[in-house]
Amino acid sequence: MFIYFIRKNLGDFVLEFEICPSILSADFFNLGKEILELEEAGFRVLHFDVMDGHFVPNISFGQCVLESVVKNSNLFIDIHLMVSNPLFFIEQFFKSKNQSITFHLEAANNPLLCIEKIKNLNCECGVAISPKTDVKKMLPYLDLIDMLVVMTVEPGFGGQSFMEDMLEKVSYIRGLKKNLRIEVDGGININNINKAYKKGANWFVAGSYIFKSDDYKKSFEGLKKAVFS
Repeated sequence: MFIYFIRKNLGDFVLEFEICPSILSADFFNLGKEILELEEAGFRVLHFDVMDGHFVPNISFGQCVLESVVKNSNLFIDIHLMVSNPLFFIEQFFKSKNQSITFHLEAANNPLLCIEKIKNLNCECGVAISPKTDVKKMLPYLDLIDMLVVMTVEPGFGGQSFMEDMLEKVSYIRGLKKNLRIEVDGGININNINKAYKKGANWFVAGSYIFKSDDYKKSFEGLKKAVFS
């Protein structure tokens, strides 16, 4: 995996660091153009929100959109399944070895089966928890996954305000797992990314902040700089 190595504020261990644009905030009419512009701006990960209208009230992207993205982009695809019965959808959204698949702990009848299915695809596995979910419910699964996603907004809508109190979940898990990838998803901008980083997050999903910018490279560089501000 392509990584930025950083050793600031987090002790003696090394964490990978990525900023992941969420195309939920993109201009869908020009989606292909926007993704290519993100790649040109230097982003290396694309956050792909899958919503079913059931687990969350909105509906977003299906497999055909993902297939088009995989065929035409070299970006790593960070799949976020915001769906009921994720076990049913996992294989449908495995389109490339250059991707991860994350499901919601709250949506899985059997999280272990979901983790096993993702791993059997030789795919990186993530588990997401919503704001109201006790982070300690993740403890049985931490040694089995590649990434924990801490939602810093309620799942299902773009453009929400960042919930800073969710960072205590990040801090708690980072204290237990030094090298686990911890992603924060929702409301990330230059004013809060440093707070999330200091608590132990190392992947950051940003939507509105990036796509409302007229210059994706400038927004990318701004977020990277803000991590250390």
